[in-house]
Amino acid sequence: MSTTIQTPGDAQMTTKVNDGMRIDWDVPLKMDDGIVLRADIYRPDDDGQYPVIISYGPYAKWLAWEDGYPYQWKQMVEDYPDCLAGSSNRYQNWELVDPEKWVPDGYICMRVDSRGAGRSQGFLDVWSAREAQDFAACIDWAGTQAWSNGKVGTSGISYYGMNQWQVASLQPKHLAAMCVWEGAADFYRDMGHHGGIACRFPSIWYNSAVVPRQHGKGAYGMKSRLNGEWISGPETLSEEELADNRTDYGRDILAHPLVDDYWKARMPDYSKINVPLLSSGNWGGVGLHPRGNTEGYVNSASDQKWLEIHGLEHFTHYYTDYGIDLQRRFLGHFLKGEDTGWGEQPKVQLLIRHPDEVFVERAEEEWPIPRTEWTEMYLDPAGKTLSDAPMAEAQSWTYEAMGDGATFLTAPMAQETEITGPVAAKLFISSETEDADLFLVLRAFKPDMKEVVYKGANDPHTPVGLGWLRASHRKLDPDQTLPYRPYHAHDEVQPLTPGEIYELDIEIWPTSIVLPEGYRLGLSVRGRDYVYPGWTPGDPMIAGRVQYGVGPFKHEMPSNRPLDVYGKKVTLHTGPDHPSHVLLPVIPEK
Repeated sequence: MSTTIQTPGDAQMTTKVNDGMRIDWDVPLKMDDGIVLRADIYRPDDDGQYPVIISYGPYAKWLAWEDGYPYQWKQMVEDYPDCLAGSSNRYQNWELVDPEKWVPDGYICMRVDSRGAGRSQGFLDVWSAREAQDFAACIDWAGTQAWSNGKVGTSGISYYGMNQWQVASLQPKHLAAMCVWEGAADFYRDMGHHGGIACRFPSIWYNSAVVPRQHGKGAYGMKSRLNGEWISGPETLSEEELADNRTDYGRDILAHPLVDDYWKARMPDYSKINVPLLSSGNWGGVGLHPRGNTEGYVNSASDQKWLEIHGLEHFTHYYTDYGIDLQRRFLGHFLKGEDTGWGEQPKVQLLIRHPDEVFVERAEEEWPIPRTEWTEMYLDPAGKTLSDAPMAEAQSWTYEAMGDGATFLTAPMAQETEITGPVAAKLFISSETEDADLFLVLRAFKPDMKEVVYKGANDPHTPVGLGWLRASHRKLDPDQTLPYRPYHAHDEVQPLTPGEIYELDIEIWPTSIVLPEGYRLGLSVRGRDYVYPGWTPGDPMIAGRVQYGVGPFKHEMPSNRPLDVYGKKVTLHTGPDHPSHVLLPVIPEK
């Protein structure tokens, strides 16, 4: 695909020298179908050739982080001052590199408003195949400019990480490295339908974070503090015109409950991802990203790939000294050919999670960790316990699907115990109706039975782990299923016969927790979203949302979960013929 720059006399494009950088605003990039995308390019103020760090996304390149996401900005400013050091922070854009920190180090930072967003024309269709094609064209354009050394790296958080999996599958010629920071990969399993259960988040996110930045908002949008221009202009379209020029992402999610062509067009082909890869995940990001970071790392074809997993908020470590150092060593090695010490970087770098937000860095060579002791813990309905031996006799436990379910607990830990890796459960259930939704919560408890929760990526009360499955989606893909990571096909609905017992394999997303002596691990089985027991209705909202354990990743849409099907009684079965259990990745000391 070819991309051409319009004439230098383009009325929207301006060039300035500010803060030691040559800045080209609104550079026109004409796609093969005639649509013009707009890019900002920050580069050293000389005639040298430098590697390019590029991003492509819908959040409006002229929208200051502080203006678009004031709560998150305030949090970073107050809690992590090292993120702001060494920069005026004038050019800080949500989930992207800060040019003031990278341009002086010999990089060019290029931000492209995606098709139909910000200053770019076109039909807005997030994560579409068309977007991936555009991104690939922008990469190859950047690699051929006079100021480029021919090597282009991708970097960014969330959306700006998720679409890296897609574009790398297209193998643009000048893509030399990719840094996926907290980036989901499977848009069905990681976000749209957890275990086949539709998630509210995509609709909330799209309408609050993308639609307000749509191209054509113009004077009904926001002005940039950088230049006083409309971030989604210059033209101003009617609401009818805007609606006709974008998808309804929330509606699309519900309209495609199975993995069909809609989803397949958005999924990366890991076998074609062959460039150097750094995948950085977050233990506390359950509901969106960490599954993609580990799956992308394991399945990508590249023979030069690294995995890093951390904690804290969604954006924090991308900007801390820890995260900047990691990125600079990686990108410096592959984009500039510098001796950054990356040759000694372990293939897997983990910040192992302990209670009270303590993280201990540790190097590993593979994921999952090769020395893992895969440990089955069996559910005992009578005592609500987890034990290392299956039940000798058949037992059952019936619960109201929309109630709190029950939590099955281990005995107090006899010694410090680490659980790090993917988790899976095998449950045998029957339902009063033709279907049932299973919500599994992996939890930790102190000796006084107070729950241990974490500052998650999107919620300050995040449990140890979460997993989901709609029973009618229980069909497994045998070619991709692993004992510790069941992989569901999601290509057909298999209704239940009321009262009949079914075997369900349920994926619980990767996690890490070190349990001190005396602590307990619990597995909650329920039919609705987890609610942090310490939350009360009087607690304040954060960023406009109630934060009670799962952040915005809720599954409470009546159209997808009618109470006459999913609000009835479900029975868990155990015993010799129905060995319901959870498979835990217990890590011995090295």
